[in-house]
Amino acid sequence: MSKILIIEDEEAIADLEKDYLELSDFQVNIENTGDKGLAEALANDYDLIILDLMLPGMDGFEVCKKIREQKNIPILMVSAKKDDIDKIRGLGLGADDYMTKPFSPSELVARVKAHMARYDRLVGSVSKTNDIVEIRGIKIDKTARRVWIDGEERAFTTKEFDLLTFLAENPNHVYTKEELFREIWEMDSIGDIATVTVHIKKIREKIEFDTSNPQYIETIWGVGYRFKV
Repeated sequence: MSKILIIEDEEAIADLEKDYLELSDFQVNIENTGDKGLAEALANDYDLIILDLMLPGMDGFEVCKKIREQKNIPILMVSAKKDDIDKIRGLGLGADDYMTKPFSPSELVARVKAHMARYDRLVGSVSKTNDIVEIRGIKIDKTARRVWIDGEERAFTTKEFDLLTFLAENPNHVYTKEELFREIWEMDSIGDIATVTVHIKKIREKIEFDTSNPQYIETIWGVGYRFKV
C-alpha cells in the first residue's frame, strides 16, 4: 500500500484529505507543523508528500527545500495563496505540482494518482542495460536517472529530469507549454503554465553555459520550446 504524508496545520482540511485518500487505498499520516512534518518525511519512507505552504514552526518553502536535498519523491504543494510568485518559488524549490485552495478532494486524489503512477513507471522498473541518451556533451542515463554535462554530474528533480529527457529524445520538435504539461504531468494545464516555465528555467541553469543565449533548449516565442541538435 502506498504511503502519503500530509503536512497541513488546518486539521479539518488534513482530515478531509486523509479520508478521501484512504478511500482510494492509500495509507496516510498527518503532521501539523513544518518541523514535525520535515522530521517525519526524512525519517520514514513515503511515496508522496502533500505539503501546505503556510505552516507553524517552518514554512512549506523551507520544508520543501530540505526534503528535496535528501529525497526525490513527488511533492505536491498546496496553499490558499494565489500569487504566481509563490507558485514559481515553490516549483523552483523542487515541488512537482502546486494546487491553490480551495480545491475539490477528488481533484487532489486525481493529481496524487497521476504523480505516483508516473513516478512508479519511471523509477520502479529495472533494466539490465542502462538506457542512455547523449547529445552534444549531455549524457542522460534514463535507467539510473542521472545526468552529466561535459562529464560533470548535475542533480535534477524528478520533473526536471522527465522534462529534459523528453525534449532530448524529441529534438527539433517544437512543443507548446500545454503539450509539455500534458506529457510530463499527465494533466491538462488549467492555469498551470508557470509550472513548465519554471522547470525550463531550472533546467537551463544546470545545462546551459549562458542562460540568456541557450544552446540546447530554445524558446520559440509565441509557441513553446524545442531541443536543438
